[in-house]
Amino acid sequence: MSEEARESTEPGAAESAFCGSLRSKKFFMRDGLATEAAHYLDASNHCWCRLTHLVIGPDGGRATPARCVAGRACYSSALEG
Repeated sequence: MSEEARESTEPGAAESAFCGSLRSKKFFMRDGLATEAAHYLDASNHCWCRLTHLVIGPDGGRATPARCVAGRACYSSALEG
């Protein structure tokens, strides 16, 4: 296992509130890190995964602020380089 991979799986590794791959139109209007669902959701409630470019993530689940959180198999912290 590479040093980088080991650091991201160690207990206490910095996690963001949402996966770093979660995207929405509103996401691109922010100057900082999204820390609440309202930072992603507009009237359309449309989000997608930047890895798949679909509303479905790599694990087959929907890409939403409620689901794209730590603990999901495809989650990666937005704080990781």
